[in-house]
Amino acid sequence: MTTPGSDQKGPLARAGLGNRAGDDRPPSPPPWRVEGAPEGGRGPDQPKRRPAWQRFGWMLLVLLALNWIISSFLLAPEPRTPVSYTFFLTQVDAKNVADITSTADTIEGTFSKKAAYTPVGEKKAEQVDRFTTQRPSFADDDLFAKLQANGVPVNANPPDAPRPIWQQVLLGFGPTLLLVGLLIWFLRRAAAGAGGGIGGFGKSRAKLYQPEGGPRTTFADVAGIEEVEQEVTEIVDFLREPEKYRKLGAQIPHGVLLSGPPGTGKTLLARAVAGEAKVPFFSMSASEFIEMIVGVGASRVRDLFEQAKKVAPSIIFIDELDAIGRARGGAQSLGGNDEREQTLNQILTEMDGFTGSEGVVVLAATNRPEILDQALLRPGRFDRRVTVSPPDLSGRRKILEVHTRGVPVGPDVDLQALASATPGMVGADLKNLVNEAALLAARRAHATVVTADFTDALEKIVLGTVRGIMLTPEEKERTAFHESGHALLGMLTPGADPVRKISIIPRGQALGVTFQSPSADRYGYSAKYLRGRIIGALGGRAAEEVVYGDMTTGAESDLDQVSNIARQMVGRWGMSEAIGPVTVLPPPGSESPFGLDGVAPATKELIDAEVRKIVDECYEEALALLRGHRDQLSALAHRLLESETLDEEDAYAAAGISRDAAPGALARGEVPGIPPAPGLPPEDPAAPADVAPREATGASKNGAAE
Repeated sequence: MTTPGSDQKGPLARAGLGNRAGDDRPPSPPPWRVEGAPEGGRGPDQPKRRPAWQRFGWMLLVLLALNWIISSFLLAPEPRTPVSYTFFLTQVDAKNVADITSTADTIEGTFSKKAAYTPVGEKKAEQVDRFTTQRPSFADDDLFAKLQANGVPVNANPPDAPRPIWQQVLLGFGPTLLLVGLLIWFLRRAAAGAGGGIGGFGKSRAKLYQPEGGPRTTFADVAGIEEVEQEVTEIVDFLREPEKYRKLGAQIPHGVLLSGPPGTGKTLLARAVAGEAKVPFFSMSASEFIEMIVGVGASRVRDLFEQAKKVAPSIIFIDELDAIGRARGGAQSLGGNDEREQTLNQILTEMDGFTGSEGVVVLAATNRPEILDQALLRPGRFDRRVTVSPPDLSGRRKILEVHTRGVPVGPDVDLQALASATPGMVGADLKNLVNEAALLAARRAHATVVTADFTDALEKIVLGTVRGIMLTPEEKERTAFHESGHALLGMLTPGADPVRKISIIPRGQALGVTFQSPSADRYGYSAKYLRGRIIGALGGRAAEEVVYGDMTTGAESDLDQVSNIARQMVGRWGMSEAIGPVTVLPPPGSESPFGLDGVAPATKELIDAEVRKIVDECYEEALALLRGHRDQLSALAHRLLESETLDEEDAYAAAGISRDAAPGALARGEVPGIPPAPGLPPEDPAAPADVAPREATGASKNGAAE
């Protein structure tokens, strides 16, 4: 209990942080931050700090003084060695004196070459070139005559005279003033440039698109992903009319993650959201946060969110989020102080700080959502995950309509047919197709872009650029039979994709190409369809064996495709009775470099055996089909030798197969609204749609090594 008048000590005094008895110094501030403390963190009893300009002035004076002292030492003349007058006369007689200057009895000069001189009382001689000596007052040696006789010039100016005043000032203060001036200019430029120089390392480099900054991207510029547009329409509506949702207690999602293959329009969709909402749009790639200096990424994240909150409502778009959002604690992590992890932690902190009233929405895009850190994906950060898939037939047509708005398209161009010929292509591919067609039309001096331009552009993209090499007649014939084998099996195999074009013109790394594409988009692949793909891919090698009884290296790319499909069938899709309905192989691109996949060696041997079994069965079927249709193979090969390139109608006519009655004309019941082809067995349930849509476009290439 404390009695009146007793010495009452507060908690700071009892903790040893207050002033001691008799100490008149102001109390030291506590080492923690107190909510509600005066701005600047300084109590009323704390002494004021000197203004910044005063501290800078004192620092400048100290630097100028140091500069003057250092320059005085550096500019001081080299000291002269005192020598005896007798030694000086000896050097004059030896004609080793270059010049002298005399002031009263003091003589200073320079020897022509260094002379060894031993001072009085010393045992060790030293080499002397600059000297000084005193002429005795009693000397009567006619020194001037001796100097003239030995050719020694006598100077009138003092040898160690100081430099002119302007040089002393320039060297004494100039370096410091120059460095200080450069520093001030550099700092002011960094502050004005908002990102340049040392002061800008921690500044965000996001590009800001203002609503009034010019034409904005809207949903009218986005096509083929209508279902995704519906997912983000709520964000646009909330940013326009937030009270409509707040009065019902609804909150806008803090973050929306757009995931999907490259080129599907994730970035375009994010810009369209900002354009429709008419709000500022901050766009930045995740890799731009990372720098060599630790802590810069986290600083840029803070700066980006601060800028977005100042102009709220706004949208932040982070592209390629997986560059910094990779799961922590993996093999590529360098520990808790890793720069990437610090940046990720700061993003998590900033998104946690959203209360829903800031009006800032974070959109992010990635091609690999499976590797993202789970802390990013939890509700409260990225509340909504939207998958942007490749467009279907209708979507491709709409995308082509968007990209041909500013292109003079000829009346013969059928965008529906062009969309049907481009299964698996995404928005970026279709934009590139339109641009390549326009370039070809300009090169050919066309007034409009016609169908031939689109067809040639599609061939260039899918099949490769034509190579200017000449094949020998024997090699050209073998290539024709190779490609005819691919094409004929594509026409004869039930459920195979229709043959669209055959060419023996060398393109890219291939000497010939057979192009097949499905009649409709496929989202599931049956075992019979995949076996048909393998049979068609082995058609070139089988044709060479049937016709020549020998094989070449031309089937290299075909064998790669065959091995990949068969291995996926066995190890991932459960299409092998020996392995069963289990997945024992990782997805392509996710293999462990050290073989740590948890698969037993015996299982791997069984996988190899099953893959070999499937390929051997398909190869025997390919040989049997070609031997049974030997005349059609020869007819197609000779027709190909004459024309070098055959389109769909010419190819089927040359093989003597009706296009409508070909087994591969229908997708075996997979085309909506069209029944299966007569006589075909019912299709097995579709396998998981893990085959990339681009694989549905088959292009068998005769890539003989050269």
